[in-house]
Amino acid sequence: MTIGPYTLTPVETGRFALDGGAMFGVVPKNLWNRTNPADEQNRIDMALRALLIQGNGMNILVDTGMGDKYDEKTLAIYKLDHSKWTLLSSLEQYGLKAGDITHVIQTHLHFDHCGGLVTQTAVGDLVPTFPNAKVFVQKENLKWARNPTEKDRASYLKHDWEPIAASGMLEEVDGPGEILPGIHLRIFNGHTRAQQLPLVSDGTTSVFFCADLFPTKAHINLPWIMGYDNFPLTTLEEKRALLPEAYQAGWKLFLEHDPQSGLISLESTPKGFRAVA
Repeated sequence: MTIGPYTLTPVETGRFALDGGAMFGVVPKNLWNRTNPADEQNRIDMALRALLIQGNGMNILVDTGMGDKYDEKTLAIYKLDHSKWTLLSSLEQYGLKAGDITHVIQTHLHFDHCGGLVTQTAVGDLVPTFPNAKVFVQKENLKWARNPTEKDRASYLKHDWEPIAASGMLEEVDGPGEILPGIHLRIFNGHTRAQQLPLVSDGTTSVFFCADLFPTKAHINLPWIMGYDNFPLTTLEEKRALLPEAYQAGWKLFLEHDPQSGLISLESTPKGFRAVA
């Protein structure tokens, strides 16, 4: 897809699985299991889909997947699968090496969104995966990540971003606004504090990167909110406000975790908005 000077390309970085009950909160399993069937451990399949934005001499990544620096126990818990895709192998398909990435926009610092920022060397050192990139994070989300609550402590793994901070590559952004020409950040606080979601627009065509506001197309339904969200009622109001805006403006929604659909549109029905692949 082309938007203004940019070409937008989905980058599959692997697959993983999370508990279906946690992913859908108060929604009964007999409802969510129809669209997202669970395995024998109650886990649902999830994508780790980044977005590549190319133009104006820049190669920009939005989020970086989980990376591959995990022990066997963790790999089994999350059913992490890199047999078909990895972040770097997918970039290679588009003729890019790690050194070609100029910017990374991290929506937030949960491990399944920023784990690919850092690579573990053969001797165990953690080094930046994209040595020439400026990495954008929200100042408030970084502060939260460094002092998480007991509820979300397991999602914030400091080895994912502290090597980037130590290298001087981290660019702290304070609030919404245009981060790069034609790329505007919107701030959402329901899932975690200061999740920054980019809207790429030329005034006619727009793509909104949903991250964990709408992790899958099933989450377009207003009450389908993750148990992982720290402030679920805030998420509800954020969804309620954004969906009419996105529908009226004709935005495409980029889904990071939906195992089937990477890009959807919205359809208005008597029961609310629904996803159209």
